Amino acid sequence: MSVSAIFILDVKGRVLIHRDYRGDVSTKFADKFMSKLNESEDSGKLSPILHDDGVTYIYLQHSNVYLLAVTRQNVNATAVVVFLHRLVDVFKHYFEEVEEESIRDNFVTVYELMDEVRAYVLT
Repeated sequence: MSVSAIFILDVKGRVLIHRDYRGDVSTKFADKFMSKLNESEDSGKLSPILHDDGVTYIYLQHSNVYLLAVTRQNVNATAVVVFLHRLVDVFKHYFEEVEEESIRDNFVTVYELMDEVRAYVLT
C-alpha cells in the first residue's frame, strides 16, 4: 500500500497522533490537508481523496476525528480507504467509541496499534 504517514486529526485539523512510516512527509502536510479540504467543501466537490503538489491525501471522518493517510507514491486508493475503515474497527474494539477523547486517553495503545499495522501499510 506504501502509505507515507497516518495522521489522526481533530475536527479543527490539529494533529492528535501521527505515525511517519517512510520519512518523506512532515506534519505540515496535515495543515495543507485541512486547507485543501476546506477548499473542496467550499467548491462543493468533496471526495475522500485529495491530491496536491505530488502528495495524495486519503481520509476518513469518523465522529469528531479525521483519519488521514498521506503518500507521495501511486497507491490503490480504494485499499487505503478500506484500511482506514478497518483501522477504525480495530480502535472500536479497544475503545468502544472512536473520538477525540478516546484517542487522547489511549494514545499509547493507539501508537502501538499503528506500529502493528506497519507491515500492512508499507507493502
